[in-house]
Amino acid sequence: MSTTICQVMGFIVSSLGVAGCIVSTAMDMWSTQDLYDNPVTAVFQYQGLWRSCVRQSSGFTECRPYFTILGLPAMFQAVRALMIVGIVLGILGLFVCIFALKCIRIGNMEDSAKANMTLTSGIMFIVAGLCAITGVSVFANMLVTNFWMSTANMYQGMQNVQNRYTFGSALFVGWVAGGLALVGGIMMCLACRGLIPEESRYKAVSYNASGRNISYRTGPYKVGSGYEAETKTRKGAGYDEAARSEDGRRSYPSKYDYV
Repeated sequence: MSTTICQVMGFIVSSLGVAGCIVSTAMDMWSTQDLYDNPVTAVFQYQGLWRSCVRQSSGFTECRPYFTILGLPAMFQAVRALMIVGIVLGILGLFVCIFALKCIRIGNMEDSAKANMTLTSGIMFIVAGLCAITGVSVFANMLVTNFWMSTANMYQGMQNVQNRYTFGSALFVGWVAGGLALVGGIMMCLACRGLIPEESRYKAVSYNASGRNISYRTGPYKVGSGYEAETKTRKGAGYDEAARSEDGRRSYPSKYDYV
C-alpha cells in the first residue's frame, strides 16, 4: 500500500512540476524593470524568453516578439534549450508514468515491467527538474551580472545608462517547478523498489539429486585365475537380475526361486 501511495504522490508532484515548467517558460516576466531609483514612471518594461513587453501608465500593454535567433546572446539561447528539453522530458515521463501506475492494470503487464517503467519515468523527471533549475539559475546569473554593471556605470556618472532589470516572477515559478519535478522523480525511483517482485530480488539455486542416494562400499577383492568367468550376483529380491532364456525372451523369476 505504501508503494502505491509513494508512486501516486510522485506522479502528482511531478505533474505539478512539469506544468510549472510550461507556465514558467511561457511567462513574459523573466526580467522586470527595476523601479528603485524611479518608482513613478509612465512606462514599465519587462522581458521573457520569447518577447519583450512595455506597459504604459494608462494600462495599455504592447509586446514584441524576438524576430531574430542569431542576434540573441548564447546564454539566452541556452536557457531556451534547457527549458524546452525539461518540458519534453517531463511530458514523456508523464506518459510513461501513467502506464506504470500500480493501480492501473493494462493487459497482463507484470510488476517487473511496471517497476522498470517507474524507474524510467523517475529518471526523466529528475533530469527535467535539473534542466529547469539550471536554466532559471543561468538566466538569474545573467540578470545579476547586468544589474551590477549598470549600477557601476550609474555611479561613474555616465549619462546614457540603460534600464536595470531584476528578477521576474517567472524565475521563482521555474525554481519551484524544477524542485517539484526533482522531488517527484526521487519518489518514483523509491517506489520502483517496492514494485520489484520478492522472488526476483533473491535468486537462489538449489541442487537436487536426480535419483536415489547411492552408497558405495569397499570390500575385499577376489583374485581370479584370469581364465575363469566370474559371475556377479546381487542378493535381495529387489536387485535380482532377470535371466534370459535361450530364445532371447526375458523370463522373470518365480516364487519358488527364493525358497
